Amino acid sequence: MAKQTIRDFAVENKRVLVRVDFNVPLDKVTGEVADDTRIRATLPTIRYLIDRGAKVILISHLGRPDGKVVESLRLDPVARRLSELLGMPVRKLDDCVGPEVEETVRAMQPGEVVLLENVRFHPEEEANDPAFCRDLATLANVFVNDAFGTAHRAHASTAGVADYLPAVAGFLMEKELKFLGDVLTSPARPFVAVIGGAKVGTKIGVLQSLLTKADRVLIGGGMANTFLLAQGNRIGASLAEPDKTELARHLLDQARAAGVELLLPVDAVIADRIDAAAETRIVDIASGVPDGWSIVDIGPKTIARYREALQGTKTVLWNGPMGIFEIPPFAEGTRAIAAALAELDAITIVGGGESVAAVQQLGYADRITHISTGGGATLEFLEGRELPGVACLHDKMPER
Repeated sequence: MAKQTIRDFAVENKRVLVRVDFNVPLDKVTGEVADDTRIRATLPTIRYLIDRGAKVILISHLGRPDGKVVESLRLDPVARRLSELLGMPVRKLDDCVGPEVEETVRAMQPGEVVLLENVRFHPEEEANDPAFCRDLATLANVFVNDAFGTAHRAHASTAGVADYLPAVAGFLMEKELKFLGDVLTSPARPFVAVIGGAKVGTKIGVLQSLLTKADRVLIGGGMANTFLLAQGNRIGASLAEPDKTELARHLLDQARAAGVELLLPVDAVIADRIDAAAETRIVDIASGVPDGWSIVDIGPKTIARYREALQGTKTVLWNGPMGIFEIPPFAEGTRAIAAALAELDAITIVGGGESVAAVQQLGYADRITHISTGGGATLEFLEGRELPGVACLHDKMPER
C-alpha cells in the first residue's frame, strides 16, 4: 500500500517534526562532517516544507551513545553543514525534549528550521518509551519520516511518535519505497540481482526472497566462498561460514527449482595475506585455492561472465562488494560491477555501504537510477519484512 506524503498534508504554518538520518561520518581531526550524502538526500523534503511556510523541526541520531550524552556525538557540526547547504541559519538545540525545547519551538516562525539534539542521548528513544513519544509529539502538528535508513527500528522517533501525530512520508522515504517496492512487486524484466558482502548468514532472507523474484542472481564477496565450499571446492584460508554450507546447498537447490540462474565465481584473485602489499595470484576455482591463501576478489573471467550476464537486463539490484573493496588491490571486481551498471539502459538500484562507495568514488552515481540510503532497512525491506517506520505512516487513500 502506498503511503501518504507531505504533499497530502497542509503544512503551512504547521510545526512539522521530521525524522531524518543525519548519522554521518565526522572528520577525526576537525570534527566536521566528512560526508554529507545523507544530509543532501533530505534537502528536497526540507526545502519543500520551508517553501510552504512550515516550521521545520528536525530530529536524528548520530552514532551509538547508548542513552548517554557523548560530547563528540552532538549534532552541532551537522547543523553547520545543513546551514551551508540550505543557505540559511539552522539553530541546533541542546536537547530534543523539555521546557526549553518546547518554548523555542513555540516561538518559531514559518520557514524556520531547528535541529534537535541527538535523540539517542535519551535511553527512552531506543526503548520506544510512550512518555518520551508523547513528549516528542507535543512539539509538532504532524510527523514526517524521511529516514528510511532507520525505518527498521521501532524507536520513539522512527515509529512511536506516530501513535500521537498524523504520520506521512518525506520525499526520500517515498523514493525508497517506490524503487525497492517495484523490485518486490513488478520489476521490469529481465531482473538481475548482484549480491556480495562477507557472509551468507546476514543475507539469507534477501537471497530467499530474490530467488522468488529475480531472473538471475550473481554472487560475489566472501559469501560466495561459502557456496563454493558447499560445492566441494578447496578455498584455502578464505573467509567462509562452514556451518552455513547446508544452507548454501539449499539455496542452490531453490534456485534450480525456481528456474533462476545463480552464478558463482569461476576464478578469483587470491592473496597470501589480507594486506595491500600482499602477493597475489589469479586462480581458477576448479583448481582450488592453495593452503594459506585467501580469495580476496572475483577474477577476470568472472568479471567478464558477470558483465555478460548483466547485458540486456531491465532491472538490476546490487548490494554488497565483490571483494575486499576497502583494500585497493582487491577492489577491481567491485569497480567493474559499478562500471557495468553505469553503462546499462536499465533501472539500476544500489544499496550497501561499499557498493554505494564504489559508484560514488568512480563518479557513476549520477548514472545510477536509485542509490538507497538504507543499510539494514534495505535488506529487511527486500526480505519482505514490515518496517516499523513505514508501517506507522498513513496509507494513501485509493483514487475514486
